[in-house]
Amino acid sequence: MGRAFEKRKHKIFANNAKNARAFTRIGKEIAIAVKLGGSSPDGNPRLRMVMQNAKALNMPKDRVEAAINRAAAKDAKAMDEVIFEGYGPHGVAVLVETATDNNTRTVANIRMYFNRAEGSLGKTGSLDFIFNRKGIFTIEKGTRTLEDLELELIDYGAEEFESDENEVAVYTSFSDFGPMQKALEEKGITIISAELDRIPATYAEVDDAQRAEVMKMIEKIEEDEDVQNVFHNMREEE
Repeated sequence: MGRAFEKRKHKIFANNAKNARAFTRIGKEIAIAVKLGGSSPDGNPRLRMVMQNAKALNMPKDRVEAAINRAAAKDAKAMDEVIFEGYGPHGVAVLVETATDNNTRTVANIRMYFNRAEGSLGKTGSLDFIFNRKGIFTIEKGTRTLEDLELELIDYGAEEFESDENEVAVYTSFSDFGPMQKALEEKGITIISAELDRIPATYAEVDDAQRAEVMKMIEKIEEDEDVQNVFHNMREEE
């Protein structure tokens, strides 16, 4: 089973256990999408992506619509995306994606998590050589074979495919994310979920004790209300 499916399964299990937090994070993603591209999903690919992911998490439709309306209101709080990059214990690279209406608070909190774990924050872009930003679409295979999908999607930026029973994960570059989303929609291929992932180009080797130290820091970061995603470059456990 491929990395995308294992990762998505982990996310689904985690989010099912913490639906309130998952829905709050989806709400923030909606706010940012509306700010950047407007409240109509027809003309806003990013908003469509968030709505697809909300559906995959079984977020009620009325709650999604309420979040869109709040984000489009004139008195809506300004929500910004802020990326933090640095190193945790044992030289593990850690990248944190946040959505915040108070950058001063978020900066102070993220710095505190790194410092308490004896890590260090770096400058924006300092981990560009470690993480490659990729789009991952999990789609329904339907009546198509994997070979059919490859032939249909290769011209829209598909780089890699992983198949698992009735689902297929399609990887694209960051720049091809939008064209691929549009192509899937126009071809009537059902998108189960879509995300922008950060995949390590190089990995940090750690033993079990070291992994536990790093995960303790990451789990603390993930509990912060402003944090959307945390990525690291520890090699996956066998």
